[in-house]
Parts: sequence; structure tokens; C-alpha cells
Amino acid sequence: MAVTTLDPATALVVIDLQNGVLGIPGAPHACADVLSRTVALADAFRARRLPVVLVRVTSAEDGSDALPGRTDRGGASGARPAGWDTIADDLTGHPGDLVVTKRNWSAFYGTDLDLHLRRRGVTQIVLTGVATSIGVDSTARGAYEHGYHVSLAVDAMTDLDADAHRNSVEKIFPRLGETGTTAEILDLLARTGP
Repeated sequence: MAVTTLDPATALVVIDLQNGVLGIPGAPHACADVLSRTVALADAFRARRLPVVLVRVTSAEDGSDALPGRTDRGGASGARPAGWDTIADDLTGHPGDLVVTKRNWSAFYGTDLDLHLRRRGVTQIVLTGVATSIGVDSTARGAYEHGYHVSLAVDAMTDLDADAHRNSVEKIFPRLGETGTTAEILDLLARTGP
């Protein structure tokens, strides 16, 4: 488990660190810790003029854009509080950041994320966010399928369930990219120069 290198054109892609998601009881990492580690990464990427992409998930209040497939768990029900899909204040306020809005698990499906990355010559992404086994996992798979080098900051992501997080980190992510800690990625960034 180690991120070995960062390409000169690497982007940080932050999954669903928004008001309505950060209120969950994260496992194994507290959402507040995931947010603070992600802020440290975002600051380091911005300092090196590398792209930071803030991904948010939303849906129509009336459910008209809900996915139609049947599932055992059913779809989300009930009204969501105002501002649930607003990106966390700790990450906002940087005009150079890109914001991508998704309505599915993956930040690639049905969005312009790939277009934004390709226009900037990005060849690698570093992923953080919530939930490890849902939005982060789906986006990592999409990135891999689109030909990006994928790095995953496993202590800057969390899940609703520690076992689901562990399964993604130990079984899925090693097949899609390289895993490491926020500190390891920050160290690599520091060694790549300004």
C-alpha cells in the first residue's frame, strides 16, 4: 500500500464532501477528519497550481431524476434539508477549483468531469471523499476505465460501514490504482517542487 509517484498533471478529485453527507457517522474515519485531510491536500494541490475538482451529488426534490432500477433497499425517500448538497465551506472560495455536479454514484457518469480533466492534460487523479464503497469506489472505477492513473488517499475517505470501507481499500482499490495516506501524498507533492 503506497502511492509511488504523482504525474506532473495530477488532479485532486473530492467526492461528495457536502453538508448533507458530512453529517453521517463515518466509519472508520470521522467525517471531520476526512474533511481536514482533504483540505490539506486541496491546499497543497492549489499551491502547485494543480487542478482541484469538487464533486457534489444532488437530485431533484420531486425525485424526477432518480434512477429507475429496482433495488432491495429502494431509493432515497423524504425531503432533504435545505443546503444538503452544498459543498463544505472549508473547501469553497477558490475560484480556480472546478465543481462537478453528479446525479449518480460515479463522478464520471453523466458529467463533464472527463472533459475538464482532458482539457487540462490530467493523466492522474487522487481521490478523497465519502462514501468509500459508493461514490469514491464508483469514481475510481470510472477513472481507471477512462485510462487515468488512480491514487486513493485512504485516510481521507470514509463510509457508513467500516467493513464496506475496508473491502474497497483492501480488495477493490489495489486493482484500480495505488493506495496511500494523506501524509504520503503530501510528501510526494512536496518532492515534485512548486
